[in-house]
Amino acid sequence: MHWEHSADYREWTYRLRPDVRWHDGRPVTMDDVEFTLRLHSRPDSPYWGPSLVEALTVHDEATFTVRGTGWSDADVSILPKHLVQGLDYQKFYDWDFWLRPVGNGPYRYVRHEPQTMVELEANPGYYKGKPRIARVVLKFAGPSGLTELLSGNVDAIETNPAQLPSIANDPRFRTFWELNPHGPWTIVWQNEHPLFREREVRRALSLAINRRELLQVLNLPSQCSRVDGLYTKRQFQRGDGTEPRYDPAEARRLLDQAGWRQRNRDEMRERGGHDFHFTALTLAEFPGAETAVYLQDQLRRIGVNMELQHFERGVLLDRLKTGKFESILGFMIDPKSFGEPGGIGYRNAQMTTLVQVARTTADPDALDQAYREMSELLRVDQPVAFLFRRAVPHVVHRRVQGLIDMQRANPLLFTEDLWLEER
Repeated sequence: MHWEHSADYREWTYRLRPDVRWHDGRPVTMDDVEFTLRLHSRPDSPYWGPSLVEALTVHDEATFTVRGTGWSDADVSILPKHLVQGLDYQKFYDWDFWLRPVGNGPYRYVRHEPQTMVELEANPGYYKGKPRIARVVLKFAGPSGLTELLSGNVDAIETNPAQLPSIANDPRFRTFWELNPHGPWTIVWQNEHPLFREREVRRALSLAINRRELLQVLNLPSQCSRVDGLYTKRQFQRGDGTEPRYDPAEARRLLDQAGWRQRNRDEMRERGGHDFHFTALTLAEFPGAETAVYLQDQLRRIGVNMELQHFERGVLLDRLKTGKFESILGFMIDPKSFGEPGGIGYRNAQMTTLVQVARTTADPDALDQAYREMSELLRVDQPVAFLFRRAVPHVVHRRVQGLIDMQRANPLLFTEDLWLEER
C-alpha cells in the first residue's frame, strides 16, 4: 500500500496494492476498506470508542482518503466484508469469525484447541512471498512455559525476568528484550498531600532511588533506566531519554532544607512533631516483591518510612482517579492525565497547555516538541518518580534466526522475518 499525507498530518491518502488476497482466495478490495472504516466510525462502535475517522472519501477502486486528528492505520485491521457484513456489530468481540479467522497476512489459520494451542501455516499467496517458516504452533503454556522450552516442546517463550538466572548458562538459548513503548512504571505522589506538596521534597525522594541498581535486582536490561520523562512513539523508537539522577547526598540536603530533620535515635525524619511516614498502595503483581522492598530500603536510607498496602487493580484505579491515596507504586501514567483535575493533584498551567497540544495536534514534530517540554516540566516538578521502562524477555532456541534485541525481539510479532537454522 502506498500513502501520503497533508501538510497538517490530518489527511491521509492511500492506494491499495492490486496483489493482496484474503486467505480464502478472494481479492482485498475497496469494498472491504470502506465497509470496515464506516463500520468502526459508527457512534455505537465497540471497537474504537470515539471515532478516529472524521471523513472518508473513496476516489476510485484503489484510492481513498481518511481525515482525522487521531487517525493511524496501525489502529485498525481491514475486515473481509464478504464474511462479516451480516454479523451483529454490537457482538463484535464474540463473533464466531474470530474462532476461524480469515486474514490476508503472512500466516493463515489452520486449527485450534481451546485454551491449548493455535496452528498456523505460511501463506503461499502472501504478496511479499511465502514466509520461510512453514508451520507455526502457538501454545498457551502459562506457568509451564519454561518447562516446555527446556524439554524441547517449544522454541520460544515470553517469560519473567526472575526466571532468567536459571537458564542464563544454557547454550541452547538466547534472550531478546522487548521494550514496552507505553508509559514507564512510576511512584505516584499525591501532590496535594501535606507530605508531598513541596517540589523539593518530591525531588529528594526521586534522587534517593538508584534505578541502575534496581534493574540489577530485577534482572532487567540497562536500557530500562532511560525514563527521565515521557516520550512519543517516535522518540521511544529513537531511544530518546536519559537515566534519572541518583544523588542521595542531595536528597538529604533537600529534606534538611525543607525542615525534615533526622532524629538521633533512629535516623528517621520528622518535622513539627510528625514523622515522614506514608503508605504506598500497590498491585500484588507489581514486578516482584523485590521492587517494593528495594524502594523501602532506598527511602529508609534518607530517613523516610514507606509502608505498603496491596490492592486489586480496580480499587487502585478508583483511588488514583479520586485522589484518595498518599502514594501509589507501580502504575504507568497516561501523559495526557497530567494537568487534569483530581487524580494526583498536580497543578501547572503550562502543563495543561502542553497536554492540550498533545491531544489536538496531528503533526508528529509538534507532538515531539510538546512531549519534550512536558518532560522538562516533570523533571523540575517531580509529580511522580519515574522508576523504569517495562521490558519483556523472550527466551529463544538458537535455531531460530532473525531476531534483534530491543528492535525485533518478539518472535510472535516478527515471525514472517524469521527462519530456522538447524545446527
